[in-house]
Formats: sequence, structure tokens, C-alpha cells
Amino acid sequence: MLFNSLQFVVFLVVVYGLYLALDRRGQNLMLLVASYVFYGSWDWRFLSLLLFSTGIDYLAGRWIYATAEPSRRKLFLMMSMVSNLGLLGFFKYFNFFAGGLRDLLGHFGLAMTPFTLNVILPVGISFYTFQTMSYTIDVYRGSLKAEKDFLDFALFVSFFPQLVAGPIERASNLLHQFAARRIITRKDISEGLWLIFWGYFLKVYVADNLAEVAEQVFAARGIINGAEALMGTYAFNFQVLGDFAGYSSIAIGVSRLMGIRLMINFLFPYFVTNPREFWANWHISLSTWLRDYLYFPLGGNRKGEVRKYFNLFITMMLGGLWHGAAWTFVVWGFFHSAILIVHRLLEPLTAHVRLKGVAGGLWLAVRIVFMFQVICLGGLIFRCQSVGQIGDMLESILFHFGPWTHAAVYYGLQVLTCAGPVLLVHFFQMRSKDVVSVNALPQAVRVPLLVALFYLLVVWGEYGAREFIYFQF
Repeated sequence: MLFNSLQFVVFLVVVYGLYLALDRRGQNLMLLVASYVFYGSWDWRFLSLLLFSTGIDYLAGRWIYATAEPSRRKLFLMMSMVSNLGLLGFFKYFNFFAGGLRDLLGHFGLAMTPFTLNVILPVGISFYTFQTMSYTIDVYRGSLKAEKDFLDFALFVSFFPQLVAGPIERASNLLHQFAARRIITRKDISEGLWLIFWGYFLKVYVADNLAEVAEQVFAARGIINGAEALMGTYAFNFQVLGDFAGYSSIAIGVSRLMGIRLMINFLFPYFVTNPREFWANWHISLSTWLRDYLYFPLGGNRKGEVRKYFNLFITMMLGGLWHGAAWTFVVWGFFHSAILIVHRLLEPLTAHVRLKGVAGGLWLAVRIVFMFQVICLGGLIFRCQSVGQIGDMLESILFHFGPWTHAAVYYGLQVLTCAGPVLLVHFFQMRSKDVVSVNALPQAVRVPLLVALFYLLVVWGEYGAREFIYFQF
């Protein structure tokens, strides 16, 4: 059931009407049933995996919290880790590692035909397994009490707005909201409606229009016109922003209408000046998860410079693999670990640069534009279907850039008309550091802006109910 489908709109109207009519306990029960209907609409067999993760982590949390003996607590934690990572590994990575073993043995002249699985990747499995693991780890660390109410815990795992593509929530944020009576304010409704509208704009107008450009460019094989390759790269970077940030915005907005506050998952990732700022603005729920549950446990920056960079490298490499079982995601993880390490190495040299006035503004603009090109290079790696295609696309852009073709001009105009409104709204949001700041703009600015966005969405939006990119992860 896609957010950008009539089926979901009808589903949401029914769910929200029931929600308003019920008390807290009834709301939670109804939301749990609705979440299972929502998830089962892709394939009812996926529900067994969701229920398995829910049951394992509920029991593990209760047993860890009730046990004082360190070895038994660790055993129950490992039960949760092995169960969740085992599911993820079986459905997502089994064939990838089997193929990697085949290729490795082939280099030594040993031929083998590995056993592979013909299974469908369950939608959202990377998201809800990370969410349930974070709960068990927090209980083990003593930073969270184990949840006694199975209904509330099951709802935490399966809450339908953020179940299949995030944000990856924390139990410390959601469980206490499910346990308390929700009061829906006028502000909740106003902000929720804006976030839903903005999410649909990002998905239907921005992402799905640019998807056609990106697909045409990245479907090509070998060396192509460099201008077309560059415009296709820009198109994909704004497509993936519109697609993923659009989903998160709709999820947060729908939750806000219910008086439930999810964490913000995207801020202004194309108005940043360095890789650290980028990851503070992009897929925030994943970047903070990797920081809290991988980078810090590895030692973070507490064990010397060399160990710090090693920890950063491991974290980003695993972050790359989280996205998918392909060598392109390994390269993408390596790329982001490299630019983060280079930034940290150079930071002491650039920290003292302080320019004011016009020079300061120009220097800021240069840094933003440069970082945008770096981000787009990462997006190119992410989008390519093979390591060989990464090389072909880079060669096309660097050595076969001209002349500009009619296709390249058309692609460029598509990027400008789709990306322009995004950057304008992000500029307003960035100045106030608030994703709902459009609601607070002067009426003379807000009304024309909303009318223009509504016109673009209704008249020029793509209404083919195209699937969200991150459903494949």
C-alpha cells in the first residue's frame, strides 16, 4: 500500500476517523491492527517475520531487565541480535555473500556453483530490525526499562506511518507516547497537514518527474555524453531526496495528526559545507543509529586518532551494506568514509579561516556548491548498477562532456524546474532551523508559495503511484 496511492488515502481516512472516536487503549489496538493490514497488503507472509521480531525482542527485553547476572543478560541480548541479524542476513545478504565466495574462489581457479535463495526481500526489513534491536540494546545498557505491555511494544515495532521506510525510531521516544493519552492540538493539525502536503510534493512532483530522467541516463551502458551523465546525476540526487524525504515527511505528518511526534529524518542536506554536516541533515535516524549503536561501541574517538578513523571507516562501510547487497553500496560506503576522514584530517587547517561580509558570503557559497558536487558523486555511485558503470559514468563526465545535446538541455531544464522549489523552501526552513517554518512566513509570502506548490503538484505531478526507492532496502 503506497502512500502515493488512492488506496492509502482511503485507508488513512478510515483509520483516522476510528482513531478520533476511540480512547487511548482502543486507539492503540486499532493502530496495531491497521499497521498489520498496511504491512500485509504487500504480502501477508511478511507478517510472520514482523511478529517473530516483535516476540523475540519483547521477551529478550523482559528477560534482560529481570536478570541481574551479566552472563545471562548478555545471552538474552545475543538472542535478540542473532535473531534479527539472522533474518536480515538470510533474506538480504545470503546470495550476495554466496556470489562473492564464488568470485573469490574463481580467482584461484576453483569453480563452484553456490546454493542461492529464490526469496523476495521483505519490504522494510532493514528498518524494523534496526528499530527493535535498538530497544533491546537500550534495555541491556540500563538506559530504558523493559516494556511490560505487549500491545504497546507491538505497536512500537509496527506503527504503520514509519514501518517500511523510517524514520528508524527509538523506544525512548515512542513507547511513552503510546502509553499516554494523546491530545491533538491545532498546531499538530496545522503542522501535520503541511508535512503531508510537502511530502507529497517532494514525491509526486519532484521525485517522480526526475525519476524518468535518471532512469534514461542510468539505463545507458558504456560511455555516454558527459553533459547528459551529469544532468542525470543531478536528477537522481534530487529524486532520492524528494523520494525519501517525501516519505519521511508524510510519515511524520500523519503521526502528528494523531498527536504522535516522530523524529525529524531530513533537514537541509544540500545546504551543507562538509560531510559531517551532510550526515547531520540526511537520513538522521540511520546516521544517529550507526553513531550510537556502532561507532560509539567500537570506541568512537576515545581510543586515539588511528582507531577513530578505523571506527569511522567500519561504521560507514556497514552503513553502505545496510542499503543493499551489492558492490556499488560497498563502494558508496567507502566513499563516504573517505570524505569524512579527509574532512576531519583537514579540519584543523580550515577551522581558522574566518571571512566576513561579501567575502564571507562568497566563501560560504563556494563551500556549499563544492559539497553539493561531492554529494552528487556519492549519489552517482549509489545509483549505478555495477562498479563498471561507475567508471563509465565518471569517464563520461570528466572526458566526454561536450557538446551539449538536446537531451542534456532537456534534462537540465527538468532538474531546474523540479529542484528550484525544493531549494527555495529549504532556504526558508534553513534560516529558521525549522521544517515547519513555512507556516510562520508572512501571509504575503506564504500564500503565493503554497498556491505555486499546489499548482505544480496538481498540474505537473506524476500520478502513476511509483514505488518509493527505499522500499528495496
